[in-house]
Amino acid sequence: MRKSALQFTKTETRTDEELVTVDQLPRLVEDWLADCQIRQHSSSTIELRRTLLGRLQWFLNDREATLCGRSELRSFLAYLSSGHQDADGRWGKGKDKRWSRPLRPASVNTYYHHIRAFFSWLVSEELIGTSPMEKIAPPVMREDQVTPFTKQQVEALVQAARRSKYPRRDEAIIRFLLDTGVRVTELCEMKMRDIDLLEGQARILGKGNKFRVICFGRRTARALRNYLREDERMPDETVFLSERGENAGSKFTRSGVLQLVERLGRVASIHGVRCSPHTFRHTFAVEFLRNGGNVFTLKQLLGHAGLQVTNRYVALAQADIQAQHRQFSPGDRV
Repeated sequence: MRKSALQFTKTETRTDEELVTVDQLPRLVEDWLADCQIRQHSSSTIELRRTLLGRLQWFLNDREATLCGRSELRSFLAYLSSGHQDADGRWGKGKDKRWSRPLRPASVNTYYHHIRAFFSWLVSEELIGTSPMEKIAPPVMREDQVTPFTKQQVEALVQAARRSKYPRRDEAIIRFLLDTGVRVTELCEMKMRDIDLLEGQARILGKGNKFRVICFGRRTARALRNYLREDERMPDETVFLSERGENAGSKFTRSGVLQLVERLGRVASIHGVRCSPHTFRHTFAVEFLRNGGNVFTLKQLLGHAGLQVTNRYVALAQADIQAQHRQFSPGDRV
């Protein structure tokens, strides 16, 4: 632990109902997560909330704070954007690339809304009178630039997967991400019973504990079949397994897939685009529209609740069509 330059507001000037002691926080978080389970929140949502609140706890301990209120929460949200500048990186994990770069605005926004939900629950349980998050404005959400992979980059990533230590698994993951646009958590949670290689379909558990059916093509089915024939699986086992370290043979994690894609991106010399599982989701959406797919089908395949997010891809695909027409206009060539 270290002494902090941050000076939190003195206890005597703060209303008791807005304060939670740092010592109470772990128990209150566990109570909240238990309530989330009772209300049938997905396991991925619960695990995400455990991680985010755990990092809030780390921050408070690191700053030697004894209370958690509005001042500490504001400082924590500010740290999310600046923690990578610390000598020991964000969360004290060193200067590894992942911990020494700014968080995306969408990630900061995720922290904000889950922490707000936690304190709102404390109010509903009458454990505090008012939420210290009430007067903290949400982060400004600027839409990330949607930049998909090019076809050449996708081909390079597939070739890098084929040269990796676990070529069958890695190619199957790359092809499945590209061909379905699933979220990385959805990929990790997919069970053997959910996938039908003959029909080229899979049942995906998405946000809000809602299932949807997605489709994939022959090449992806072949890559999956090559991977899955390596060992026999039970219906309730996950499709993609870790093959390294102490977790070998267990479910491949979100972090594991992220590291895999980043590693393949370095081997494939991918530049000018963020090499992450979510970029495959962008790529799937844009290519689906470019190839003549309609926005309503895309919305269903991506698991979007409304068309607002899906329409971002429509705008990008439309701009691409206009650029192609300007370049190859028959009228201009006569």
